[in-house]
Amino acid sequence: MFNVETFTSILFIIGIDIVLGGDNAVVIALACRNLPESHRGKAIMIGTALAVGLRIALTIVAVYLLMLPFLLIVGSLFLLYISFKLVIDSESSETIHSKFSFWGAIRTIVIADLIMGLDNVLAIAGASEGRLPLVVFGLLISIPIIVWGSRMIMHALDHFPVLIYIGAGILALTSGRMLTSAAELKPFFYIYPSMEWLIQFTFLIIVIVGGFLVRKLKGNIIYIQ
Repeated sequence: MFNVETFTSILFIIGIDIVLGGDNAVVIALACRNLPESHRGKAIMIGTALAVGLRIALTIVAVYLLMLPFLLIVGSLFLLYISFKLVIDSESSETIHSKFSFWGAIRTIVIADLIMGLDNVLAIAGASEGRLPLVVFGLLISIPIIVWGSRMIMHALDHFPVLIYIGAGILALTSGRMLTSAAELKPFFYIYPSMEWLIQFTFLIIVIVGGFLVRKLKGNIIYIQ
């Protein structure tokens, strides 16, 4: 039965998903930026729908999934790789793209969302108090917000390409936070707490500086305008 408690839970779930959707919007924008204008909208909708579907599935099995050893560590390193690849693979919007790029963008959106969802699905699961319909409802409502956010970011990237580095940097920091939150590494960071920010900073440097140098070697640099 719908009551004040249920309504409050829905608002809480939506709020959590909106906050956590910031990184998702960045991934979607970076992944779809190289697609032709005619394919961008379709890629955003398909990628977002698949990602939300997987997020719902993750939430259902969250408690068991996060018990897998070293899962956050592996996911963190894979997200770092995705962040780096989004930088070095970014090309001019004038480039002609193949059909593979369309599905490649969707694949990047889904995989990145799957990885980033590993450390936050428990928050949504907890807010729903085990009521799956509330989770689904909250996530479905968040779809237009994430899509709108990704379109805004992508529009900004078209006019200010240097923002690619900022977006990839956000993903790199997310990767670093995932690594430092892994249960297997908690004892180490308890002894050396300063290593947490050092690792996150290192990931940031790897993506931004490393990505810039690789792009320079490829002769495809984004110049600050």
